[in-house]
Amino acid sequence: MNEYTSGFHILTLLTVVPLVGAAAALFSGKHARAVALFTTIASLGLALFVWTSLPADGSMGMVERVSWAPSLGIEYHLGVDGLGALMLVLSAIVTLMSVDAAHRVHHQPNLYFGLVLVLESGLFGSFTALNFFHWFLFWELSLIPAFFLIKLWGGTRRGPAATQFFVYTMAGSAALLLAFLAVFVSTGSMDFGYLAQLASTGALEKMVTAHLGPVTIWLAIGVLAGFAVKVPMIPFHTWLPAAYAEAPSPVTMLLTGAMSKMGVYGLLRIAIPLFGHQIAQMRTPLLVLAVATVVMGAWAAAAQTDLKRVFAYSSVNHLGYCLLGIFALAIPASGTASFASQAAALNGVILQMFNHGITAAALFWFVAMLQERTGGHRGIDQFGGLRKPAPVLAGLMGIVLFSSLGLPGLNGFVGEFLIFRGVFPLAWVAATVSILGLLVTAVVILTVIQKVFTGPVPEHCAGFPDLHHGERLAMAPVIGLMLIVGLVPQLIVGSVNPTVVNLLAHWRF
Repeated sequence: MNEYTSGFHILTLLTVVPLVGAAAALFSGKHARAVALFTTIASLGLALFVWTSLPADGSMGMVERVSWAPSLGIEYHLGVDGLGALMLVLSAIVTLMSVDAAHRVHHQPNLYFGLVLVLESGLFGSFTALNFFHWFLFWELSLIPAFFLIKLWGGTRRGPAATQFFVYTMAGSAALLLAFLAVFVSTGSMDFGYLAQLASTGALEKMVTAHLGPVTIWLAIGVLAGFAVKVPMIPFHTWLPAAYAEAPSPVTMLLTGAMSKMGVYGLLRIAIPLFGHQIAQMRTPLLVLAVATVVMGAWAAAAQTDLKRVFAYSSVNHLGYCLLGIFALAIPASGTASFASQAAALNGVILQMFNHGITAAALFWFVAMLQERTGGHRGIDQFGGLRKPAPVLAGLMGIVLFSSLGLPGLNGFVGEFLIFRGVFPLAWVAATVSILGLLVTAVVILTVIQKVFTGPVPEHCAGFPDLHHGERLAMAPVIGLMLIVGLVPQLIVGSVNPTVVNLLAHWRF
């Protein structure tokens, strides 16, 4: 795979800027949020520059490569293609949204915003690193600040929720580490690109078998488990509802909007390129788990009465579509039509990652606004008739809810449509059953709209204030982005598709 090296170390700068901002925030006292806002805006500018500077052929761009410990296969190797660059933009947008939403953090704001910026750096590093050692450092770096953000600023059951989150994700990390140690022992390399080249010819499996025996399928299972926890995929999802519910809403925005995408990204950057043949062998049970994630996630959301838990399980459902698309395309292409279906599914997965990140983060932002105005209420049955005292909030939140539902014309529709367009010819049974998830999601979203915005206004919501000008100004670009992507998805798909074609050409199933 070709790589285009940049003389200017923009990816390193992108990773370092949030760390510098974190250090400044720690010593800024009550001005920590302003420092964080400035830092996240600068990071977004850099991420957009990276996005607009991608190689036209979908290859790795802006490559930085420095040898650290050659005998251990360790090197500082960065690069991005359409997939990585889009995740950088998503991470920058969601972090900016999270910082903007966290204007009521009064307990140790300098530490809070410092941790948020360290988390952003971990996200950037995870989406740019192309060597396992370097990548794993940032993968773990993002875990630590997330744990403390839940533990120190979360709800009444923040302790158990933070611990469960940490234990689950550490178990997944351990599985990843063990699998890659086995790969390194067999190949002497930790470089994703080189290992993907070995896998594309079948050499990786032969080398692992020669050194360790027929264990490649178990290594694939370990890597899948590590990423399944992060997505999360049923049955590895049980940490998510508690973590999302107990974390402060601005932190939940980061968990669902950006961190969950690390799991899907890992499947596309590491699992499929290295273990595509083994994943194809496990395709049927993996499709069953993906369909279960879609359908059971939607049904679990329908059973909740806490808005944060509703949207938490809804996130499981929406990310299940990404899993469905990934596992469905894990089959050798048998012709032009089959390749076109694989390309449609993969384009849909990448677009769904971006769209869900924006939409889910916006939903939890609105939950934060509801809590601020009602003294912490977030039960569906605790609201009603809010369209009367707060028509602007009801209208804008309604747009975000319809985006989550998948209404045509909004961003949520396009990714899901492409996924189903690609999956139906490749795995029609799985696609058909997954339609249940779409139907139940529609019921869930419409129920939320009915109970929160219509009917009589409860006494404690009689003086419910509408969005003030600052909130309207902050939410306007988010809503605008949903409309633009929904109406002109080619703005993203046009840049991502060369990467999709490039990836599919190098994957071996």
